[in-house]
Amino acid sequence: MTKMRDLLEPEFIHFDLQATTKNAAIRELTNAFVTKGVVKNDSVYLAAVMKREEESTTGIGFGVAIPHGKSAAVTKPALGFGRSQIGIEYDSMDNKPVHLIFLIAVPETSNDEHLRILSQLSRKLMHEDVRQKLMTVTTVEEIYQMFE
Repeated sequence: MTKMRDLLEPEFIHFDLQATTKNAAIRELTNAFVTKGVVKNDSVYLAAVMKREEESTTGIGFGVAIPHGKSAAVTKPALGFGRSQIGIEYDSMDNKPVHLIFLIAVPETSNDEHLRILSQLSRKLMHEDVRQKLMTVTTVEEIYQMFE
C-alpha cells in the first residue's frame, strides 16, 4: 500500500492557498504537480478533474474537498494539500466554503489507486480533531505524522 508520505511531497503542500474559487484552487495545487513532472500536461489533467467535478462535487462537507483526476498526463500517483483560512467557494455538499483541499492525481493505467487514497483520506478526515489540527499545522512533518 502506498504511504501518504510517498504521495504528498513537501512541494505539494500549501499552507496558505491564494485561490478563492474551486477552479483556481485546483489549478494552484496542480501547478506544483507540473513543476515536479508528476503532471506532463496541466490542461489534460485539469480536464479530467473538472469532468469528475461535473459528475458530483468532491466538496464532501465539513470544510473539506478531495478533487481527483485519473489521466494519461499523470506520470505517477501524487497527492496535493492546500489550506485556506478564508475559505474557497466550492459548491460543497453542505454549501459551506472549503478550507482543506486534497488533490489526487493518478495515471490512467492505475486501476483503483485513487480509490484507495480517497478512502484512506476520508477515514482520517471524518474526525473533527484531524480537520482542526490540519487548520493549524505549520510543518510538512506534522502532516506526515497525522497520516501514518
